[in-house]
Amino acid sequence: MCRDKRVSIFIAYITLLSFVSKGIHAFEPEFGSTRVVFQTNYGDIEFGFYPSVAPKTVEHIFKLVRLGGYNTNHFFRVDKGFVAQVADVAGGRSAPMNEEQRVEAGKTVVGEFSGVKHVRGILSMGRYDDPDSGSSSFSMLLGDAPHLDGTYAIFGKVTKGDETLRKLEQLPTRREGIFVMIKACLFTE
Repeated sequence: MCRDKRVSIFIAYITLLSFVSKGIHAFEPEFGSTRVVFQTNYGDIEFGFYPSVAPKTVEHIFKLVRLGGYNTNHFFRVDKGFVAQVADVAGGRSAPMNEEQRVEAGKTVVGEFSGVKHVRGILSMGRYDDPDSGSSSFSMLLGDAPHLDGTYAIFGKVTKGDETLRKLEQLPTRREGIFVMIKACLFTE
């Protein structure tokens, strides 16, 4: 019986060492069942979401997608190797908003900070200096950004469409941004 206990402790120790050697970013939360697809003229980008990590942020983004808030929106910032940032719904759409869209776009969510790391493909909520000021602008990470860890809310990750992100990284960016139109679709796996 003592021998079995020592073997179990040894296996637990080896498992712990493998996680430590991979770094803390080895923690990857499970995706919920709902996906969102942003359709652009450069290809589609599919997102999976982490409702166990940032439930309020995920629900807010879902509601904006269901209301059509991201349709006719655009990426206003693409920094190669850093982020592709989606414009705020209230100011980034080319189509006028209805009242329900305006109300939801005006809401902010509390900063749901976690131990998940900012690595390529992560979805990270945009905000101002106030950590609870995230509304509808968010970034898709185009590289690792450890300086954002613990200070910006991570709520999901790109599950398909990295080739589209690579195309966006190659586009020239003007002072006023990169205008790649978006149409968003919500579906459950």
